[in-house]
Amino acid sequence: MREKGLAGAGGALGRNAMALKLLFWELEKHLKSSSGASVVAIDNKIEQAMDLVKSHLMYAVREEVEVLKEQIKELIERNTQLEQENNLLKNLASPEQMAQFQAQVQTGVSPTGNAAAAAAAGQPPVPVPAGTTQALPSSQSSGTSA
Repeated sequence: MREKGLAGAGGALGRNAMALKLLFWELEKHLKSSSGASVVAIDNKIEQAMDLVKSHLMYAVREEVEVLKEQIKELIERNTQLEQENNLLKNLASPEQMAQFQAQVQTGVSPTGNAAAAAAAGQPPVPVPAGTTQALPSSQSSGTSA
């Protein structure tokens, strides 16, 4: 998604660069054809060029902000979904499974399905319902984020 936003901004910046080149070409042409009496006109052209650059940069920044807002929205939705899944898995787990999970977290054994390490520790592997992902230790906190 970020690439899409940058590509759009890049296209706008490309058009802006072309407009700036044209403006500077006209300015250079004007400088070669005029005498030193047109200093005010030159200042006006420079100010116009600076305003053009500013407006195009502001447009690119606004576009990038919209892309970032969309990414934040998607991440918040994904976080909510994962929290709901985590709560469901906690509710479905038996007290023995939860105790085993806590023990694995405390001993540093990977709770994501390392059955050999669990067997070596004298613990049976924790079954995970089909179609679900097993919760990671960092998702055990009950605090909310974002």
